[in-house]
Amino acid sequence: MTDPLQPNRVTVAITGASGARYGLRLVECLAAAGIQVDLLISQAGQVVLKMEADLEVPSRPAEAEDFFRKHFGSQPGRIRVFGRQEWTAPVASGSNPPDAMVVCPCTSGTLGRIAAGLSSSLIERAADVVLKERRPLLLVVRETPFSSIHLENMLRLTQAGAVVMPASPGFYHKPTSVEAIVDFMVARILDHLSVRHALMRRWGE
Repeated sequence: MTDPLQPNRVTVAITGASGARYGLRLVECLAAAGIQVDLLISQAGQVVLKMEADLEVPSRPAEAEDFFRKHFGSQPGRIRVFGRQEWTAPVASGSNPPDAMVVCPCTSGTLGRIAAGLSSSLIERAADVVLKERRPLLLVVRETPFSSIHLENMLRLTQAGAVVMPASPGFYHKPTSVEAIVDFMVARILDHLSVRHALMRRWGE
């Protein structure tokens, strides 16, 4: 039984920043919670998935869907994958927006293009739709250090209603593995999406 307060459908975009495991774990947790995931992967994101997670994700959306269904052991249709120029995808229109969108990880380039209102790819268009429809947009930026251009883009997006969440995991839960560090960040994302989880002990527990 799903929680009535949590979203029914979330768009997740994985771009080419380091930190692909954050995005993978997020997709896994959302699907396990019974949430429909609309998955978008940039070309650079596909490269980073291979480099950091040893995952050879097929380029064709239908094949990628089958790949992730088997990888996560999720129900058929729970994870839907759309192509980078698939303008007929539901996420491309304000008439069928998701409940929320997370770009995880988010490159500084993606951040800048979303801040400028560009829509040269489905990821940017989907983010634009979520912003204009006043739905939650979370940007898990993975870059260091930040230039003044990055900071200005973050401010502009925050003022537009987005939540900028740099991939800065805490350590008060005393992680003993990379997985525990990843889970800290994913837990914070799920909190902002109102998705219940038990990924880590909270402060004071």
